[in-house]
Amino acid sequence: MKKTFLLALMLGFGFLGFSQKYAIINTRYILDQMPDYKTAQKQLDDIATGWQRDIDGKQAELDKMYKDYEAEQVMLSDDLKKKREDQLFNKEKELRDLQRKRFGFEGDLFKKRQELVKPIQDKVYNAVQKIAVQRGYDFVLDKSEGITIIFADPKLDKSEDVLKELGVKS
Repeated sequence: MKKTFLLALMLGFGFLGFSQKYAIINTRYILDQMPDYKTAQKQLDDIATGWQRDIDGKQAELDKMYKDYEAEQVMLSDDLKKKREDQLFNKEKELRDLQRKRFGFEGDLFKKRQELVKPIQDKVYNAVQKIAVQRGYDFVLDKSEGITIIFADPKLDKSEDVLKELGVKS
């Protein structure tokens, strides 16, 4: 009984699949072909590198403070030890806060990426949507990230068509 039901279910979905038109694109490939995206990505990389350099400098300062404290600890009074430990704690917290502010979830880098890359992604989405409507596709699958496709007929890949629609390629 279970086998019959499973077979009927598979056949039903199989017939549904024949009546639907779909295409496959690779958004990673499309974005990599777009000069606007490359420029935005370069800007993001430069910004992130500068922020990371700043954080690395602050980390080096903190490491030096720890080494100095370790070396001087035996000569310090209890009050001075407490004061230096508080300084170390505050400096470490400041560094963690800066890392979170720059690179954390919804941090400065995330916001900058939204500002620079999202408009480009929206252009790609709009081009895909236009092609899908014009050609009557029921589904457009993205094979670049997240979705695993075991086999895709290369003739279904419409990435080049999206690039043409965006004016990147003729």
